[in-house]
Amino acid sequence: QVQLVESGGGLVQAGGSLRLSCAASGLTFSDYSMGWFRQAPGKEREFVAAIAWSSLSSYYGDSVKGRFTISRDNAKNTVSLQMNSLKPEDTAVYYCGAGYGALSTYRRVREYDYWGQGTQVTGSS
Repeated sequence: QVQLVESGGGLVQAGGSLRLSCAASGLTFSDYSMGWFRQAPGKEREFVAAIAWSSLSSYYGDSVKGRFTISRDNAKNTVSLQMNSLKPEDTAVYYCGAGYGALSTYRRVREYDYWGQGTQVTGSS
């Protein structure tokens, strides 16, 4: 019933940009905080960015601060991740997650109730 669908992944040259989108359905979108995580082969899932249900606060992993920007459009039930100055180390599958209300910590996978299927991002040199 609840579905999160990511789009916008692809192959981009180092220094380039991509914009990921996550469309949510089957839930009251404005009641949920939203997050982006990524996972590269052989590595643990890594926190990338999150935005509060109120849209008043956003959070970023240290490796992406100053390069990535998270935003949400509650009218369209969509959360986006603008990715600039991409690096080869950004290569991973990116996942969209939804967690009800205000989360105790946006960096923890266990805080999120629903997940999308993921979309591949490859930053080439």
